[in-house]
Amino acid sequence: MVSARQRERHRTGKSGWLRAAVLGASDGILSTSSLVLGVVAAHVSHSSVLIAGVAGVVAGAMSMAAGEYVSVHSQADTEQADLALERTELKTDNPGEHAELTAIYVGRGLDPPLAKQVADKLMAHDALGAHARDELGLSEALKGRPIQAALASAGSFAAGAALPLLVTALAPEPQITVFVSAASLLFLAFLGGLAARVDGARVITGEIRVTFWGAMAMGTTAGVGDLFGRLM
Repeated sequence: MVSARQRERHRTGKSGWLRAAVLGASDGILSTSSLVLGVVAAHVSHSSVLIAGVAGVVAGAMSMAAGEYVSVHSQADTEQADLALERTELKTDNPGEHAELTAIYVGRGLDPPLAKQVADKLMAHDALGAHARDELGLSEALKGRPIQAALASAGSFAAGAALPLLVTALAPEPQITVFVSAASLLFLAFLGGLAARVDGARVITGEIRVTFWGAMAMGTTAGVGDLFGRLM
């Protein structure tokens, strides 16, 4: 017999990492396609466009990795500082920490006697873990992992960026703008629809939103490239 836990399929458990992956891939697609279109609009050679595209992929992936590493490392440092403070408070004011945890459970709807019993049991089992989870909101699943986050961010960006770059390499030079624009918008629409489906939102809304802003970004970059190409 299938248990209730097995039957329930909540979206929040998987939407976080997938949203991050989709965001990274979308960033890669949009940044690279916009860069390519801007350079193409400046009327340079096919090889120059490819060099600019490759440089953009490397720079974007490294930027994403560095930003994610610094951000998540800061989060991890804050978590460790909070845990150290909590560890000290458990040693110096254990009764006060019992009362604090009891108050948290009362605030969540338990009767005071039951809340005190739950707090006593949990603190006897793992006092620091109980306070980390219920007072600080920390858990192993949400623990900051800087290196993994940096690699995932760079990988998703590079994977997305590779798509318009491949189209750029294969497309005939006179039609690069058309091929890259069309392919990139299709890729973006797919990712927007995928993210919306996983989140339980309307797929068409996700596709339109991402495609609209993608077209705006590519059009603006191409316009700027064309302007500077004429001036220089």
